[in-house]
Amino acid sequence: MPELWLIRHGETAWSQSGKHTGRTDVPLSEEGEQRAAALGRLLGGHEFALVLCSPLLRARETCRIAAPRGPVELDADLLEWDYGQYEGLLTADIRKSVPGWTVWRDGVPGGETIADVAHRASRAIARARAAEGDVAIFAHGHFLRVLAACWLGMAPEMGAHFALGTASLSKLGYERETPVITGWNQSSER
Repeated sequence: MPELWLIRHGETAWSQSGKHTGRTDVPLSEEGEQRAAALGRLLGGHEFALVLCSPLLRARETCRIAAPRGPVELDADLLEWDYGQYEGLLTADIRKSVPGWTVWRDGVPGGETIADVAHRASRAIARARAAEGDVAIFAHGHFLRVLAACWLGMAPEMGAHFALGTASLSKLGYERETPVITGWNQSSER
């Protein structure tokens, strides 16, 4: 059965500092570009039936540099969580006014709910399952964690338990007909 390859974009100045980076369109850092090139080697020339990519620059640059083999389509469903008023803030800063805050439990004012993100992730999963072969998705940390939870039939909040570094590769597939994680958070080497 086909696999779904999840590729988180390379490092940006914001991801390196820990800022919540939803819809702000920041480029890859030099390190992010180097790790994106290493991701290309990790992909190893694998042929994909479909490559889906978030339209945000950091995902597009990672996809371009990693150069996956297969038709590439930009898909707005793959955008990162809209963090609303928390865009660009550090968790520590948010917790000064909301002690113990976590995006997974408490959400974001003026942004998307976790149900909104899960709905978009479910549409991306449906597209991947309809493809005639393996599918690569170039997207963002929180979004991909929600997508993995949805793939497994779990509540989207369970994505909190799937750590995902920048410039990483994860794979979702099947054991017989049961959706499973076949690889998680594999880091590229420079």
